[in-house]
Amino acid sequence: MIIFRLALKSLLNRFALVILTTLCIALSVGLVVGVEKVRDGARASFAGTVSGVDLIVGARSGNVQLMLYAVFRIGDAANNLTWETFTSIAERPEVDWIIPLSLGDSHRGYRVIGTDQSYFEHFRYRDDNALRFAAGAPFADLFDVVLGATVAADLGYDIGDALVLNHGLGSIGLAEHDDLPFTVSGILERTGTPVDKALHVSLPAIEAIHVDWQAGGVPIGDRTEADALRAMDLAPRSVTAGLVKLSSPLATFTTQRSLNQYRDEPLSAVIPGLALLELWSVVEIVEAALRLVTALMVVAALAGMIATLLAMLNDRRREIAILRAVGAGPWHVVGLLVSEATFIGLAGALLGVATAYGSMALAAPWIENTFGLALDIAAPGAIDGLIVLSVALTAAVAGLVPAYFAYKNSLADGIAVQS
Repeated sequence: MIIFRLALKSLLNRFALVILTTLCIALSVGLVVGVEKVRDGARASFAGTVSGVDLIVGARSGNVQLMLYAVFRIGDAANNLTWETFTSIAERPEVDWIIPLSLGDSHRGYRVIGTDQSYFEHFRYRDDNALRFAAGAPFADLFDVVLGATVAADLGYDIGDALVLNHGLGSIGLAEHDDLPFTVSGILERTGTPVDKALHVSLPAIEAIHVDWQAGGVPIGDRTEADALRAMDLAPRSVTAGLVKLSSPLATFTTQRSLNQYRDEPLSAVIPGLALLELWSVVEIVEAALRLVTALMVVAALAGMIATLLAMLNDRRREIAILRAVGAGPWHVVGLLVSEATFIGLAGALLGVATAYGSMALAAPWIENTFGLALDIAAPGAIDGLIVLSVALTAAVAGLVPAYFAYKNSLADGIAVQS
């Protein structure tokens, strides 16, 4: 206990250097904890983007590619599946419901999704939450559009406002459907998923805006008036993908195999959970690199602590010599310096964890709004305790370096008057 009290008093006497060293360790530990929490939050957000879906069906492609464009709106489909095929899948006895998704258009950089009322009835995200409207209602007219929360907030749209869709993706589409403006009929509540960054229209609306367009996004002839389009048969010819819910989870693998062997056209049926595991295996090397970088930052901070203790050691040679002169043995000196290093490491680790959690709690709304990652800010757990313990023990081991040099200093070297 005497050693601990001496160590604390010694640290207080060198308050400025100790604080700077502690802050360096806290910053590095905070980054370690932050990276782990963001990684866990990213995985949880990806896994919770769509809930209650047994299969994702689309044209033949890779599992990850199909999941990325159908669920996360990343990338684009190489091909569509025909409406006849989609209808035949929906009519299967083992299928409870299926949500159609038609992609390919955009509005000022945000995706446009063609779908039907089943999207608002059955789509679930994160812990089986249903889509809710912050204002308005689902599309009723052919040229109604329902906005995600981010789209409405970023572009300043409200119920009743008019907007024009673009043919193609990107902030500037290939061409505008400026002759057929849409009216905002509803705005969804924020979900923290790609739904927030999407505009939703009906499948007939997707057909209507392309009536006068040929392949390649080029309009041909005179434009058909909106009232004339309303009178047309606008049954979809194809959709990009479908989100399938089966009557029994036991039928998942047999249905997947059946759809993958579909004879009328090449299809891919993907189980979302397995596709996510495949995605994580792809990005695992990036996660490992991030962990390595943050771990090296902790090592660098501890190396800085060693350098600080060694720099202070030269000024403390007389102090250590006096301690030995009054009866302190070599192991007391070693214990003093190791205790100081342990206190610095422990204080830095605890401060780093507290800073990381505090920063995440403050930044969580911004992160969710900007990146769609819902960080679960729970109480510190066993992993955080293990990080703190590891840093404290490593600091104690690092403290042996200055302790060794202090041990080597002789009593006469500390007391003798230098000429």
